[in-house]
Amino acid sequence: MEDPSLDAVSTPGRVAAADEGIGQDELALAARNHGLPLEALRYDVTPPGLHYVLVHYDIPATDAQRWRLSVKGQVRTPLELGMDELRALEPVTRRVTMECAGNGRAQLSPRPVSQPWLVEAVGTADWTGVRLQAVLDRAGVRADAVEAVFTGADHGIERGIEQDYQRSLPLPVAEDVLLAYEMNGRPLPPQHGHPLRLVVPGWYGMAHVKWLHDITLTDTPFTGFQQAVAYRYRQTPDDPGEPVTRIAPRALLIPPGFPDFMSRVRVVNPGPLPLEGRAWSGHGPITRVEISADDGHTWADAEVTPRPPHSTAWQAWHTTWTATPGRHTLAVRATDADGHAQPLDPPWNRGGFANNAVQRVALVCRSATAS
Repeated sequence: MEDPSLDAVSTPGRVAAADEGIGQDELALAARNHGLPLEALRYDVTPPGLHYVLVHYDIPATDAQRWRLSVKGQVRTPLELGMDELRALEPVTRRVTMECAGNGRAQLSPRPVSQPWLVEAVGTADWTGVRLQAVLDRAGVRADAVEAVFTGADHGIERGIEQDYQRSLPLPVAEDVLLAYEMNGRPLPPQHGHPLRLVVPGWYGMAHVKWLHDITLTDTPFTGFQQAVAYRYRQTPDDPGEPVTRIAPRALLIPPGFPDFMSRVRVVNPGPLPLEGRAWSGHGPITRVEISADDGHTWADAEVTPRPPHSTAWQAWHTTWTATPGRHTLAVRATDADGHAQPLDPPWNRGGFANNAVQRVALVCRSATAS
């Protein structure tokens, strides 16, 4: 019997037809990967089980006692480091907000067919590990090295290409990039890259390679699938596109009141209603958060908690809105220090990346007698 080709197993990327609903393949992805319940925005640091998860292929079986990290390529001294050797280096902890590049994809029209995120693909954790630069310094970076290529242990097929998950970063790397072995003070959970992962503050989640076992320095730019094909802003199939890198600004509101089970429409009582949430950007601190109670027709400023120097974590914001009986649509948007602001309408591309359009929350305010 003839073996099926990889092309038959793994189909090209596509955009859904105008009237096409979420398919079984997308539901299967949604069952494997989960977002942050928006009420969990109340936590400064996201508990690991509530932090968003995206696993491209399978969670590999790993053994921390036998794990080795190779550092090779354009280095003077190739290295093989075990977890005990990595832990013996100076530990660093950074609080980092991480967001999937596809967050918001399911709200696009036409919809790129992939993991169907709404707005919940985010989380903030305290990552502990060793500075990547400290390991590269030990290996000795050669003058002709231009990129570091990171290889994870997860293996699969994507768009007909069999591959290990790989991404690269240009050299020199930023001082805050970590090789992390702990999340919130404990060893990495399996779904978050146990026993070792890359953490690249300010960049979308595709850069944070999990189950990291190899770093290879190259003298030419890396052209692997996840770098040169998958994570690009494209308008057409033959558009080479620009690479997906830093996180665009986003603010999220903790939905007030209580929800309907199916529609998730919120129910609140009339009167002063505290509103709060989080905002973040990979381009710099958030300097402004605005709230609208009429679906974006008018806006009012909320109070934003300043971000500590050198932090790459989200910032809290809060305000009070006086609810009146009837139906309302709350909207929230953020602006960062570099002037990047969230758009009212979704920015479209074939991959469904970086859709940071303003969040909208539908609610019903009951009459005073109904409450």
